[in-house]
Amino acid sequence: MLRTPLSRLLALALRQLLRDTRSGELRVLFFALLIAVASSTAIGFFSARLNGAMLLRATEFLGADLLLSGSSPASAQQIEQGKQLGLQHAQAVEFSSVVATDQGIQLSSVKAASASYPLRGELKSAAAPYQPEQVGGGPGRGEAWVEARLLTALDLKIGQQIEIGSLPLRLARVLTYEPDRAGDFYSLTPRVLMNLDDLAATGIVQPGSRVRYRELWRGDDAALQQYRQAVEPTLAAHQELQDARSGNRQIGGALGKAERYLNLASLAAVLLAGVAVALSAARFAARRFDASALLRCLGLSRREALTLFALQLALLGLLASVLGALLGWVGQLVLFKLLHGLMPAGVPPGGVLPALAGIATGLVALAGFALPPLAALGRVPPLRVLRRDLLPVPPSSWLVYGAALLALGLIMWRLSLDLKLTLALLGGGLLAAVILGGLLVAGLHSLRRLLARASLPWRLGLGQLLRYPLAAAGQSLAFGLILLSMALIALLRGELLDTWQNQLPPESPNHFALNVLPADKDAFVAQLAKLSPNPAPLYPAVAGRLTEIDGKPVTQRVSKDSEGERATQRDLTLTWAEHLPTGNEILAGRWWQEAIAGDLPDVSVESRLAESLQIELGDVLTFSVGGMQRQARVSSLRKVDWDSFQPNFYMVFQPGTLQDLPTTYLTSFYLPPHSERQLVELSRAFPAVTLLQVEALLDQLRSILAQVTLAVEYVLLFVLAAGLTVLFAGLQATLDERIRQGALLRALGAERRLLIAARRTEFALLGVASGLLAALGCELVSFLLYRFALDLPWQPHPWLLLLPVLGALLIASAGVLGTRRALNSSPLTVLRES
Repeated sequence: MLRTPLSRLLALALRQLLRDTRSGELRVLFFALLIAVASSTAIGFFSARLNGAMLLRATEFLGADLLLSGSSPASAQQIEQGKQLGLQHAQAVEFSSVVATDQGIQLSSVKAASASYPLRGELKSAAAPYQPEQVGGGPGRGEAWVEARLLTALDLKIGQQIEIGSLPLRLARVLTYEPDRAGDFYSLTPRVLMNLDDLAATGIVQPGSRVRYRELWRGDDAALQQYRQAVEPTLAAHQELQDARSGNRQIGGALGKAERYLNLASLAAVLLAGVAVALSAARFAARRFDASALLRCLGLSRREALTLFALQLALLGLLASVLGALLGWVGQLVLFKLLHGLMPAGVPPGGVLPALAGIATGLVALAGFALPPLAALGRVPPLRVLRRDLLPVPPSSWLVYGAALLALGLIMWRLSLDLKLTLALLGGGLLAAVILGGLLVAGLHSLRRLLARASLPWRLGLGQLLRYPLAAAGQSLAFGLILLSMALIALLRGELLDTWQNQLPPESPNHFALNVLPADKDAFVAQLAKLSPNPAPLYPAVAGRLTEIDGKPVTQRVSKDSEGERATQRDLTLTWAEHLPTGNEILAGRWWQEAIAGDLPDVSVESRLAESLQIELGDVLTFSVGGMQRQARVSSLRKVDWDSFQPNFYMVFQPGTLQDLPTTYLTSFYLPPHSERQLVELSRAFPAVTLLQVEALLDQLRSILAQVTLAVEYVLLFVLAAGLTVLFAGLQATLDERIRQGALLRALGAERRLLIAARRTEFALLGVASGLLAALGCELVSFLLYRFALDLPWQPHPWLLLLPVLGALLIASAGVLGTRRALNSSPLTVLRES
């Protein structure tokens, strides 16, 4: 129990903290915590607001809060249940139809919508092509809004008529934006929006027609949840409920990568700040051994002395954490300014949880990295007042490393980092530290023989390192960690993002061609070769549904809201190929050139779908194709690059399996900008072919990449600041001893110029060693990141050989600057105090 009241200890701790504000280690400790909390809070706010923004964007993609879609109309009971709960309701029916005029025909995607559509987001339209947009409204009875490219394709003007089925409609406006259209490749043909009340008069929708019915609902969360619970038991096999969490996969994936890279940079900043905290706390404790012994003599117990100094650090940590959280909040505002082009208007503020989590991160880092040195203050013997050589018993190594690892684990959990990414970063860094630290100690021992022939500055500088080889190795590793983190973030900023962007090269396919008839195949390939430099191969396409796995219904293996459930509730596009498609990689099994002939044909399954449906090699899959049952045996599992904008498939069959069925072909190709006329000519030459343009989505992805690059550069500032705090914390940790050594050498007649040259030599050697450690460590960590976490090809980075030079210049300059007190202190004063 404490004999001195806690309030008195708190007041004493506050007075001592104010008195010691000019202490170097306290300043470094304060700024280290400030940077750790600021970077953590900024990324925390970014993540929270990013999730909120993506939910808002996702509701806009749906046009509603909840969407009930199916290939048949919703039942009267399903609609009535929503209305009874007070939900807003809108209807839309989507189908493909040929738009006919006197000039020609064009396959288009038609949407017939009720007057209340959309419930989220707004329609945008213009009075004529390239005229200013207007928000809101919708087509009236007898009107149609169409995209400008349909006008170009059929040489039409606003005010003329088109025919959809048997109904003539007047072109009223140019449709420029539909909120619920983004990311759906099969709705990217020229669009036509008409009034739902006109649908029956077209005569197009008949029994058996390929139509998608959409019931849109909007309301508060409780009513939507009630509606979901009421309707889910009544859903037919063809019906599906979608909410805001079913957002656009490409954009969501790109923003997910943005958050992943920024969290990695934030972890580097927090780690560096933690090292600075540990170094500063060690010097804080060492400089208060005498004060602790004196307080023990004045009657304070061991626990009270420890509580007093813990309160000092807690007050300092709380102040730095609060200010860091405020700085992080300002920082995320700047970060969102850099990414403003990706976010919808009215992004949620994020609440106070990220700020509280950031403050907690700072306090956890302080406790984990500063508690072990602080524990020594409670074990300072009172006799130290008379005998300055008495030191406290050092804490157990398990306490030191256990507290740091526990703090690190909590911080990693707080940042919600990918496990592979974290293990690659920390595992690579730890392995590099152990191996290279051992080599550095061995190298220092081998340098002893050079001392006899070296000049005096070299002997003094090198002697300082050789006197304490383990301390020198520790300093070198700390400085190496700074350079490694900077190099790794530079690598992240440059090569990793460049590699990511190179996955979307400038001539990525920006058009898809569907429904190429077998009779037109050769002519289409010949025509496409004249327009596009590198078109993808034509793949056969047959629609089929997976019904059984090893003779059992596929519904028995489907989990709720999984990729397998979504894939089995619709027809899949099935294909066959002799060779492995581009962007595919065999993870298990063999391609059929090497497969053993059997009684059933082979099929290759996409690995994520196989995992979701628990499909294994050798399983027999049954498909319903064209009203017939077809079986195939799983011969391989494939990894597919879904972001490549190439034709990709869940199922690829052995050649000859489906060739007796009615087949069309599909492909993707690149057309340079301003090729609308060539596209129209291609469409007119092959009227049955559906041409899909995805240039808008590609532009959005490239915009994300450019802005993420800016964001990573921004977070790099936190890492640089944290690195500088480590550098000065390392210098502060040895400052007292350097002051005493400098005073002794000057008392023996050493000139100031000699001491400066010795300091430069010492820190330049440390810088070179740190640069070598950083270069080798960065190569090792980048290899692990590329190979196991980011799945990117790795190659050596010769530019990392500049790190020893950079380390020598940076650390030599900072070392001389940071230890100038050792040169300016009066030798007489220092020796008297010693």
